[in-house]
Amino acid sequence: GSSGSEDEERPGAAAAAAAAAAAAQKREERLRKFRELHLKRNEARKLNHQEVVEEDKRLKLPPNWEAKKARLEWELKVEEKKRECAARGEDYERVKLLEISAEDAERWERKKKRKNPDLGFSDYAAAQLRQYQRLTRQIKPDLEEYEKLKEQYGEALYPTSDSLLHGTHVPTKEGIDRMVTDLEKQIEKREKYSRRRPYNDDADIDYINERNAKFNKKAERFYGKYTAEIKQNLERGTAV
Repeated sequence: GSSGSEDEERPGAAAAAAAAAAAAQKREERLRKFRELHLKRNEARKLNHQEVVEEDKRLKLPPNWEAKKARLEWELKVEEKKRECAARGEDYERVKLLEISAEDAERWERKKKRKNPDLGFSDYAAAQLRQYQRLTRQIKPDLEEYEKLKEQYGEALYPTSDSLLHGTHVPTKEGIDRMVTDLEKQIEKREKYSRRRPYNDDADIDYINERNAKFNKKAERFYGKYTAEIKQNLERGTAV
């Protein structure tokens, strides 16, 4: 009788042990998934914090910073290419033209004409704006000096409406020399192309104001040779 009861208890104990092992395995699996989710949550929190910091930096930068950065990187590549050509004894302009296809050159030329059409002189304000844009395109920022200023002034480097700017900036000697050189070039160019025409006191006065005088000079320049005889007859009083 005792042996029969033992045989009946053995399957029950085995089943209980198997159930306990399955429960322990299931619990271990749940703990493993919980740890994985915890690690993923911490990683996502860290990435979100980094993205918030990067976005805050981007918002504090000037609006056209990405375009300027891309242009500066392109200029650095061009300078490196020039140094390589100079080391090999080659002409950079010639090498650059050999690497450009005819289709790319034609497309860039069309884009340049469409982007910067030469409208000629319209008024002095437009001429001043064109000169300002031309001068600003020639400015090449010094990134090393910019990093030094950023370390020195921190957030004060990016002024706001509450910032006090007067008297806080001291230009360098190199910057002053560069400005003087540029101003001398502008004065030289202005003297060459903006000469005042001499005024002739003995010339006939056939105008009523300055604008009419300019119109008469332009008409004389284009039609003077055709109307010279008519003008002489009118002055002599022999015109029919």
